[in-house]
Amino acid sequence: MTAAAQRMDRRKMLALGAAAGLAWATRPKLSSAQKGKRGTVEDRSDQMEARCITPRTEHHFFGYYDKFPWDATGRYLLALETSFIDRPPTPEDTARIGMIDLQDGNRWIPLDETLAWNWQQGTHLQWLATAPDRLSIYNMREGDRYVSVIRDVHSGEVRKLPRPIYAVSRDGKQAVTLNFSRLHRHRPGYGYNGVPDAWESDPHPAEDGIYRMDLETGENRLIISVDQIANLDPQPTMENTSHWFNHLQFNHDGSRFIFLHRWKVPPSWLTRLFTAAPDGSDIYCVNPFEMTSHFDWRSSMEILAWARRPGIGDRYFVFTDQSDKAEVMGEGLLTTDGHCSYSPDGRWVLTDTYPNKEHKRTLLLYRPEDQRRVDIGHFYAPPELGGEIRCDLHPRWNRDGTQVCFDSAHEGDRQMYVIDVSEITA
Repeated sequence: MTAAAQRMDRRKMLALGAAAGLAWATRPKLSSAQKGKRGTVEDRSDQMEARCITPRTEHHFFGYYDKFPWDATGRYLLALETSFIDRPPTPEDTARIGMIDLQDGNRWIPLDETLAWNWQQGTHLQWLATAPDRLSIYNMREGDRYVSVIRDVHSGEVRKLPRPIYAVSRDGKQAVTLNFSRLHRHRPGYGYNGVPDAWESDPHPAEDGIYRMDLETGENRLIISVDQIANLDPQPTMENTSHWFNHLQFNHDGSRFIFLHRWKVPPSWLTRLFTAAPDGSDIYCVNPFEMTSHFDWRSSMEILAWARRPGIGDRYFVFTDQSDKAEVMGEGLLTTDGHCSYSPDGRWVLTDTYPNKEHKRTLLLYRPEDQRRVDIGHFYAPPELGGEIRCDLHPRWNRDGTQVCFDSAHEGDRQMYVIDVSEITA
């Protein structure tokens, strides 16, 4: 089947599914285990110690859930430091970049400062895989542009790149990125405040979109435009509204990356999940059904995502890239959206929840092979920290899957915490 015929076939099935209110031919299948036993739920939160590992003299956080804050040795943990948590950052507000020495009394080691940051994803601070025991990479603002910086945390040597980063491949050699000014206009808390959007008046610019950058040379170019995706199998809700991209992530071998296409439908937005090759070719719509939230690659071809499918509703689905295959995961056990990621060995999923009626977020582990859910913490979320300044847990693994790091404000300030989960994941 040609690509054009495949798109037409998918459009027909989408229309039929919407008209009938039923799933179409690719309705996700439940495994035999899901059809039978629903799995188990254990609450071990009373047995787990959440240790604050950042100094209480200032506020600290890391950012998003899809990166390792620990260096390759396990001794240093990257973090951001701020003097306030109760408002969005202005263009003049600086966040201090540093690391925690876990073998020296959790000593704070300052490294740099940045004007390119937000409360949800920080400054995309992370260790660079080409030398994860010493090289870090993060974003900065210089004048009227955003750039990225590669810093040797031990020698202080710095190399600057001409664009900011959003997602870095696992080998540390390439990045994909986007217009952080446009993202800030449409999704405060994820973009950066400080540089005007050159395409503010254009609802879907052809000259702006997703860029690829070589992290060794700095060479970069536009690979997918907003206009290109806005005109790919357009839906009626996409007319006369503004479009943007969000949430980029490389797969395991760097051969493809995810991106979300979003368009404004007041009072919120709608979303399609796409994948593409790093040069912008082989674009594929994995989920066209107007809602995809957080996700993680299970392998170089499989994607776990909280999403919506006709006749099924909102669930965690495991999608197979470049196919219509999608299977429900955690039916009856994983019932809400969360910031999900696979453990380094791929056996466990770490995720969290949004606040319940008691304003508490749950931190949990889930093992798909036997549908075992283990709750490892329930943390108060101050209701006054809402909207773009909220403090999501954004949990992350360490490099051997024995510890979990998360951000939280349950003790009144914004800090980073670590839980040892080795007894569960061993």
